[in-house]
Amino acid sequence: MNFTPFINIHKSLGAKLHEFAGYYMPIEYSGITDEHLTVRNAVGVFDVSHMGEIWVKGPKAFDFLQRMTTNDLTGLPYGKAQYTCLPNGKGGIIDDILIYHYEFQKYLLVVNASNLEKDWNWLNDNNKEGVEMDNASEWMAQLAIQGPKAIDVLQKLTSINLSELKYYHFTVGEMAGVEEVIISNTGYTGAGGFELYFSPEYGEKIWNTIFEAGEQFGIKPIGLGARDTLRLESGFCLYGNDIDETTSPIEAGLGWITKFVDGKNFIDRPLFERQKAEGVYRKLVRFDLTERGIPRQGYTIVNETNDVIGRVTSGTILPGTQTGIGMGYVATQYAKSGSVIYIDIRGKKIQAKVK
Repeated sequence: MNFTPFINIHKSLGAKLHEFAGYYMPIEYSGITDEHLTVRNAVGVFDVSHMGEIWVKGPKAFDFLQRMTTNDLTGLPYGKAQYTCLPNGKGGIIDDILIYHYEFQKYLLVVNASNLEKDWNWLNDNNKEGVEMDNASEWMAQLAIQGPKAIDVLQKLTSINLSELKYYHFTVGEMAGVEEVIISNTGYTGAGGFELYFSPEYGEKIWNTIFEAGEQFGIKPIGLGARDTLRLESGFCLYGNDIDETTSPIEAGLGWITKFVDGKNFIDRPLFERQKAEGVYRKLVRFDLTERGIPRQGYTIVNETNDVIGRVTSGTILPGTQTGIGMGYVATQYAKSGSVIYIDIRGKKIQAKVK
């Protein structure tokens, strides 16, 4: 079992801890509903130090990443991040990742914790360009400060004008008295905010300073439970649930990060081009139940006449409204916004509408 630099803090705060991706992680503190609403209305702090970080460097770093990922790195300036995925050569997704263009011939890849070893091996096995790679995961901690008040909290702790840090951009500078912190504006909650990357040795100092600065704004620690409900409400995919090695980015609604530009001969390009041109048999959708119920992963999705048309990949009750929401793959003809579908919940057909 691995631990983040904040494990003792989580224990002292009474967090419910559980194994996740090989780490002992906080699932909740005050409760998922309270934590979800805190992030939506104020500000919360997530320990996401379990995520993996891989540096890719050298004269051929751009060429290597252009071939390995679906999105187009052309024109990605220093200080900007990009959401993309690693195709597996069989039409599936090895992982969905972030790429930070850190400086000349140097990129930072942020990968899912559960896929770190797999990603690392895949990148090394396909390193035809001879780029230099460094798995820096053990030497980088990460906190996500999310919510509409996140900027008010963090601006007290840095001279960097955070209002000028646009979405999917980042900078490097002093934060909470610590130098060389990567300050990023990407987010996985749909509530706005920032991510901080820094050396684990400064973890406790940064955590305590942030919470002191955020006290007046009602800041709270947030667990992975609320992280899941927040991302699901915003329609963000979770690897292992909504995307995996059997789903293509075209099926998953990730055509916008699959770029067929001249000269970008990435893995699985011919297959994905064909899927985009000819269409796919299923598509990932976000849906809301119109009746009471909880759509669970694996539940069957049916149509009006009880024909099976798909399955649920993620589902929950939305804190606050108590509406059942979820994501799932359905036959393409049912994927249009406003389409009526039904979730088979323990033998009862519960109506839902595609978002």
